[in-house]
Amino acid sequence: EEVRFEIDETGKPTSVYFKQAKDANKLVEEFMLLANRTVAESVGKVKKGAEKPKTLPYRIHDMPDPNKLENLSQFVARFGLFLQTQGTKTAVAKSLNKLLADVKGQKTQELVENVSLRAMMKARYSTDNIGHYGLAFDYYTHFTSPIRRYPDLMVHRLLTRYAEGAKSASQVKYEALCEHSSDMEQIASNAERASIKYKQVEFMADKIGEEFDARISGVTE
Repeated sequence: EEVRFEIDETGKPTSVYFKQAKDANKLVEEFMLLANRTVAESVGKVKKGAEKPKTLPYRIHDMPDPNKLENLSQFVARFGLFLQTQGTKTAVAKSLNKLLADVKGQKTQELVENVSLRAMMKARYSTDNIGHYGLAFDYYTHFTSPIRRYPDLMVHRLLTRYAEGAKSASQVKYEALCEHSSDMEQIASNAERASIKYKQVEFMADKIGEEFDARISGVTE
């Protein structure tokens, strides 16, 4: 769930709400996923025996870390839930999907979802395509948002270049740009998280002494 704020003209939060994904949002998202996958396949998928694919920044997502998966399995076992951690990529993915389906609507849903998310690897950009584990796509890129993400702009420029018959771009150059984009994405993500926490604290600042129903979101030493 994503937290959003209503703010006044000074930027002070006046209310907090959770962002709701409506059917229209989900439909647009499906079309965006399909567009991204189609573009990635158009460059990355070559016929057997053909020359190797031209350089393209892919959005890649590796399999979960085995140790984190094992920890997750032990954690959910406390709630009487099962997670398969050994076997093929498909078998583990099916087990993860079943786990998330089993907790839907339960008190433990948000907790299990959050802990499961932390067991996943972070998606990143690379010219070395290993597929996208979370989406179960063999080919995936970011193409749909060139006005707000640099990797999408790179993809648009390369598509134009290849459509004009140009040879493959330098993989070394674009791998360096992919690494830079992945680093910048992490910085932006950290800033977004910090800003949300800041606004939450700001919203609660004048409510000290009041009582509220709460949810434990984590435990530290």
